[in-house]
Amino acid sequence: MDEAQNRTEVVFKTRSQQSCGEPQLVLASAGISSNLMQHDGWWVILVAPNDGAAALDELKLHQQDNAGEAPQKAARIPIFDGAMGGVGVYALVISMVMFCDSFSAYELPWRQLGRMQAGEVKAGQWWRVFTALTLHVDLQHLLSNLAFGGLFGLFAGRILGGGVAWLSIVLAGGIGNAINAVVRDADHSSIGASTAVFAALGILVSHALRPRTSATENVFRRWRPLIGGVLLLAFVGVGGERTDVVAHVTGFVSGVVIGWIACRVPDRFLANQNVQTIASVLAMVVIAICWGLAIGT
Repeated sequence: MDEAQNRTEVVFKTRSQQSCGEPQLVLASAGISSNLMQHDGWWVILVAPNDGAAALDELKLHQQDNAGEAPQKAARIPIFDGAMGGVGVYALVISMVMFCDSFSAYELPWRQLGRMQAGEVKAGQWWRVFTALTLHVDLQHLLSNLAFGGLFGLFAGRILGGGVAWLSIVLAGGIGNAINAVVRDADHSSIGASTAVFAALGILVSHALRPRTSATENVFRRWRPLIGGVLLLAFVGVGGERTDVVAHVTGFVSGVVIGWIACRVPDRFLANQNVQTIASVLAMVVIAICWGLAIGT
């Protein structure tokens, strides 16, 4: 080895034989002959002394090119408090309304008063687009929305905070129902939290679409959250004879729009407990006011 080194120059040294493959290819592509040898536990690439400077330049240039092409790591996504609490309140509210509707609490026709009736909404009873989110046909309908709403709501709460997330979900769900009412015939009616459930999915998609990597990111990678969201909407939101597909789609689209706004709220506000508390109170106030108007009409 000592004699070989006298006639050659070491341009690369590593403990792993596999790591030598790429440097040797780089040198070969530049027309520089090299040899691979092992010595004292090291693998070394040797070239003729008169090729030493050129070989080192080629390897250095290759290393710089690779460093420039390496994609930037995605920014760490901050996690905020209140996600589980928001899901708990959501479950409590729709369960309580289900109980009141099932037993005609206070001798009120809850479903008739709160359902999204397109003609009534167009006539000015806008509160129905929110009260309908809390009503369900039966226990199976309720459990389905508890499961999916709880899951999507939990994820939304982690990226936006419990209060901001559920205020966004309620607003997007109401807007989705309003759009559904506008495009439907006057006799169309619907109930259920599913519009809000798919609004939560839309919010998650909108958050995932925020650019966090290099501008050289390919098109498919950039838009795959939206593709995934649409596929999930098609998989769980379309089907069943009682499924209001239009409401699911309008909820999803509204969620993407509201999510686009909510996801641009500075992290310092989302991390502020007062902001989250105010947002959660506003979400509950919206539902309470709308049911107050429904009952008082």
